[in-house]
Amino acid sequence: MSGSLPEIIVMPKAKEEESTKTRRVPPYHVILHNDDHHSIEFVVEVLQKALGFNQQRAVLHTLQAHTEGRSVVWTGPKEVAELKVEQMQTFHEVRERDGANLGPLGVSIEPAPGA
Repeated sequence: MSGSLPEIIVMPKAKEEESTKTRRVPPYHVILHNDDHHSIEFVVEVLQKALGFNQQRAVLHTLQAHTEGRSVVWTGPKEVAELKVEQMQTFHEVRERDGANLGPLGVSIEPAPGA
């Protein structure tokens, strides 16, 4: 025996593979509903200001809501959909001929199909 200790080699423990699963956030639609109270110009303006639509896209969604009763104007996470609805409802139309406050547009959110 020479009195020296044997060399000790410490090997790092092999990492176990971590399996990460991305949890998909279910999408929600923001729905613009048709109403017979607001002017087409007002609806187009709200879509442009609140959602950043260009005039052509805003007109197409307005006409779709008018003819079909509703139009899906935005799809994404629920919290953002709720925010979009709030932003759209901050706009109120006041009718020029009699000063009547027509209130906000009819908008809602719903889960997107297949979510």
